[in-house]
Amino acid sequence: MPKPIRPARRVAAGVCLALPVVALLCVPWYARSTPRLAGVEFFYWYQFAWIPGVVVCMLVAYLLLHGHRDRPPRR
Repeated sequence: MPKPIRPARRVAAGVCLALPVVALLCVPWYARSTPRLAGVEFFYWYQFAWIPGVVVCMLVAYLLLHGHRDRPPRR
């Protein structure tokens, strides 16, 4: 039987999953054209930068919830 997940880990995983949602829903934070990166306005590259950021947040959340369980021994 797997160990139960601690509430602190669940809260941390929830924060990891909520962070990108909040960061992308608060449009006034990034609704501007400067600074430009390689000619691309800030509005666009901020959103594209969150793509790998979301992957990292999801990985951290997954490891918090499932990474602590004991692995079965190899045969």
